[in-house]
Amino acid sequence: MHPNPVFRTAEHETNLQFTRERGFGVLAVSVDGAPLLSHVPFVLSDDGAWADLHLVRSNPIVRALKQPLQTRLAVSGPDAYVSPDWYGIPDQVPTWNYVAVHLIGRLELRPQEELRSLLDRQSAVFEARLAPKPAWTADKMDPEALGRMMRQIVPCRLMIEDVQSTWKLNQNKTTDARLGAAKGIEASGVGSEVDVLAQWMRDVDHAG
Repeated sequence: MHPNPVFRTAEHETNLQFTRERGFGVLAVSVDGAPLLSHVPFVLSDDGAWADLHLVRSNPIVRALKQPLQTRLAVSGPDAYVSPDWYGIPDQVPTWNYVAVHLIGRLELRPQEELRSLLDRQSAVFEARLAPKPAWTADKMDPEALGRMMRQIVPCRLMIEDVQSTWKLNQNKTTDARLGAAKGIEASGVGSEVDVLAQWMRDVDHAG
């Protein structure tokens, strides 16, 4: 997380809502050697106490989970390059604006019997966003084919102990400089979801 506290003032519920809506992140586990990383979809509990996810059985993280492990699930949002020219003030340097939330806690394997429920909850969350398309459900699959696929993955739960975030939206600049940067970001398109990021930058004063 960025060390500047001005970028770390988001409310706890705001961070949880952000991660819940994204539903996808990078799972990081420290072991001997380089950290193990996995890109995973997840479902956050209503109270934000835990996140359920699944991993391929052959994933090195699964092999390391002989006992629960301290884990960080990094959830990234919009990001964009910021040119100093957009601030309209002298002696500035380039930077990168972004939003990220980290869910930190203990990752554990769950009983295999919980896998079907997890998969059903995950698919229901994202299928609901595709309405009016008829929702896909596992019942549409041949039971034998579904069983074969389910044997290749395992359910996991991250028990969340801490939530940290960075919302780097040029809060450390004047309003005019920040709005100039938002306009430049939106026009440049250098980054991801730049229109969303630009709007969040414009909303800083209103949110504060």
